[in-house]
Amino acid sequence: MTQKKDSLPTLLLKKVEHRNKVQLLVLFDFNFKMKEQIKALGGYYWSQSLKGWYTPFSSENVTILKEALKDSASFKLDASVYESISVIPLRKQRNISEENKNVLRLFVKYLKGKRFSESTVKTYFTFVADFFDYIQDTELESVNNRTIELFIEDVFIPRKYSISTHRQFISAMKVFKAFYPESKIDEIQLKRPKKSKLLPTVLSKEEIIDLLRCTKNLKHRAILAMIYSAGLRISELLNLTLKDIDIDRRQIIVKNSKGRRDRHIILADSFIPLLLNYVNSFDPVTYFAEGKPGVKYSSESVRAFLHRSTKMAKISKKVTPHTLRHSYATHLLENGIDLRYIQELLGHAKPETTMIYTHVSKKDLLNIKSPLDIALKSLSQDNGNSTHFTKKISGNIN
Repeated sequence: MTQKKDSLPTLLLKKVEHRNKVQLLVLFDFNFKMKEQIKALGGYYWSQSLKGWYTPFSSENVTILKEALKDSASFKLDASVYESISVIPLRKQRNISEENKNVLRLFVKYLKGKRFSESTVKTYFTFVADFFDYIQDTELESVNNRTIELFIEDVFIPRKYSISTHRQFISAMKVFKAFYPESKIDEIQLKRPKKSKLLPTVLSKEEIIDLLRCTKNLKHRAILAMIYSAGLRISELLNLTLKDIDIDRRQIIVKNSKGRRDRHIILADSFIPLLLNYVNSFDPVTYFAEGKPGVKYSSESVRAFLHRSTKMAKISKKVTPHTLRHSYATHLLENGIDLRYIQELLGHAKPETTMIYTHVSKKDLLNIKSPLDIALKSLSQDNGNSTHFTKKISGNIN
């Protein structure tokens, strides 16, 4: 005896990109019997991130699934099933000669000897390794500025790398020239493109509160509140240890941050109850944010749950951990805090870096009246009716 169609579980079939392949994703409300039937088909795998079962996508696999479960489920096909999905191929393995690999090893040793940060060493190594992969067997002694320009034209532009990444690459090649002076690179003529003068995305104070309220996980909420309340960079948050937080003195010590500088930051009074609740509940061992006991949390995890919280808070802006730092600085400025103090709190080496927040702060802009407001106010005072002209332009004009 077959079940009535209305009582059968509904399986939603979607076409998605997962693990760098196009997959058939099967979604349904939890049903133990259906789960066992899917597993019995073979070739289906559970995805925690997608919250569903998947297998390589093909029209044949869709047909097989529908035929196998026709008496056990009803089917709903998502529009994506009929759409084409292009999969970005995984980065191919670099083809670098043994001689150049040895040069790379010595270059990394050189960078460490110059006391570049771990992040900079990794970035410069990646750039130079990609460059070596591009030039293949070309002798390093013959590499010149035009070689670098061709690499940018053939690799950077197609991959749509940002201006800031382009600037970093030029910096890496200037350092490489200092390390390997035998090349024909002229570092003086090697020009970085001009910086993009884009204003940072800033959340309002109301959006910050909504974001925290929509972050249900206590650890995640504590991490986001820490970033915003102290204006931390993501690297500073991940390296922050419990002993760097002094509750009695209401201070946080950020050690060895960008530019190898330490600085003190105010620990927000309103954050302390959340901090204590989080520490007592999760019992971190060494770091403020830990994935496993004594192990740093990952930046990818922070970005992932921040993205989810942003969607739950219905914030349409693109929000990253650095957006919270931008918001912290802007809100300080709007509250009347002097730029010199904000520079110190953020750990900026140059005041020019902090000056960008003067362009996004509403503090002084709110005191400026639009000519339209002034014109309407003037006419209203002459007419004696404060709402007459406002209503006149807000409705249909006959």
